[in-house]
Amino acid sequence: MTRVLAAWCPDWPVTAVGIDAAAPGAVVVRGQVAACSAAARAEGVRRGQRIRDAQRRCPELEVRERDTDAEGRRFEAVAQAVAELTPRVEVVRPGLCAIPARGPARFYGGEDALRVLVQDTVVEAGHDCGTGVADGLFAAELAARAGQGGIVVPEGGAAAFLAPYPLSVLDRPELADLLRRLGVRTLGDFAALPSGHVAGRFGTDGALAHRLARGEEPRPLAPVRAAADTPTIA
Repeated sequence: MTRVLAAWCPDWPVTAVGIDAAAPGAVVVRGQVAACSAAARAEGVRRGQRIRDAQRRCPELEVRERDTDAEGRRFEAVAQAVAELTPRVEVVRPGLCAIPARGPARFYGGEDALRVLVQDTVVEAGHDCGTGVADGLFAAELAARAGQGGIVVPEGGAAAFLAPYPLSVLDRPELADLLRRLGVRTLGDFAALPSGHVAGRFGTDGALAHRLARGEEPRPLAPVRAAADTPTIA
C-alpha cells in the first residue's frame, strides 16, 4: 500500500472567489449553496440550501457565483509550493493535492515532520491547510481533515481509522441511503460486509466504495513531476 500525504485547503471554492476565511460567505450554483465558509456554517448555512434560506439564517452572508476556473488557477500556487519540497505532486481537485510520502519522509525526518513541513509551507503561501498521511489517498484526505490540522495514520491502520466515519464521506448519496435502510451506518459496518455480497448487491461502484471503506485504495497516486529546476526527492 502506498503511503500518501494529502494537503487539503478547506472551503476552497469560497477562498477562490476572494471571500475572507473569517467572514460568513458562500458560493452558489443555480441558486443553491455549493460551498460555504466556517463562519457561515456556524450560523447554520449548509451546502444544498437555497440562497434565501441561507440568507435567512445568516443575513450578513456574502454570496458569489462559483468560479471553477478561478479555483483551478489559484490552486496552482498551492501545488507549486508543495512541489518546492518534492516535485511529484498530484492535484486531485482544486483544494486537494497529494504526494507519495515514503521518499520525502525519509528525506525530511519522518512522516510527521513531513506533514508539518508541508502544512507550514502552504500556510506561508497564504492559505489555510490541513495535512494527513495514511495508506492511500482516501484515508489520507480524511486524515488531513482530522484533529487540529491533520494527523498521521499508522501504516496498516487505515481500516481502523476509517471505521467510525459516516457513510457520507464516500460521496455516494444513493448508496449511503440504501445502506442506512439496511442498518449499515458507518464505514466500519460497511467494511464488515462480505466482498462477494457487496459486489452482487451493489454493483461495481458499490464494490469500489467497499474497498475504500476497508482501507484498500483502488488506484495508485498519479503525481506529475514539476519543473526540471526543482530539487528531486524520490
